[in-house]
Amino acid sequence: MYRSRTLTNSAHLNVMIEAAEKAGRSLIRDFNEVEKLQTAKKGPADFVSVADKKSEKIVYELLKKGRPDYSFLMEESGAEENKDKENVWIIDPLDGTTNFLHGLPGFCVTIAHQSKGRIEHAVTYDPLRGDVFWAERGKGAFLNGDPLRVSTRASLTEALFLTDHHDPLNKHGIFFENTWAMVRKNTSIVRCIGSAALALAYVAAGKADAYFMHGLQPWDVGAGILLIQEAGGIVSEIDGKSHPETGDSILASNAALYDDVRKELSSC
Repeated sequence: MYRSRTLTNSAHLNVMIEAAEKAGRSLIRDFNEVEKLQTAKKGPADFVSVADKKSEKIVYELLKKGRPDYSFLMEESGAEENKDKENVWIIDPLDGTTNFLHGLPGFCVTIAHQSKGRIEHAVTYDPLRGDVFWAERGKGAFLNGDPLRVSTRASLTEALFLTDHHDPLNKHGIFFENTWAMVRKNTSIVRCIGSAALALAYVAAGKADAYFMHGLQPWDVGAGILLIQEAGGIVSEIDGKSHPETGDSILASNAALYDDVRKELSSC
């Protein structure tokens, strides 16, 4: 595993990376067990829920120790308002739960530090690959110490898009119709990897050109928003509004493709 904490990282990033890596080690142990449960009569769902909560507890305790007055917003435990209400840890201890549940790769621990309503620090950790993505506002985005930049592809016909396909209530049927229409019309490529946090990290790393989705939560996208911005990309809601962390949708793209992608998806 790459040892990503360095003297040049801020104290915030160091404690966030430490928490994500420790939680990730716990998830790997549980992931090895959940694969064995695939053939069990009861199935692995309850076990995964325990793994999720265990990971969150690890992250919570380390962050609480580092900054005892900060508030929290967590996927499993919800909001915890503490003495410092302007600084908030936003935590998803297991993004990509369905992948994890089925013994598939493509899950992560993701943490954001929000100060006065703005994301200032971000960490997304893929424990299976040992990849640590991190960013600090104004200081860039990195993968295992190497600087990140979004891709430079400027043509929809050459683009690789990431999204997810989870719409059990059929609230966003037009969105998915427009997504596939855009792909067919431009002979683009689309992939669903099952983790919004990892998808955003991949766009920041230039591995994909855009990610777009509806119905996400702050803990899904908080870290990824800053990773994209610090890697030179653009993030908004699909209709162009500027608060994807609290809105109903997100579009994250390199600068060259952003306007074209938003236009193609504008009626979503």
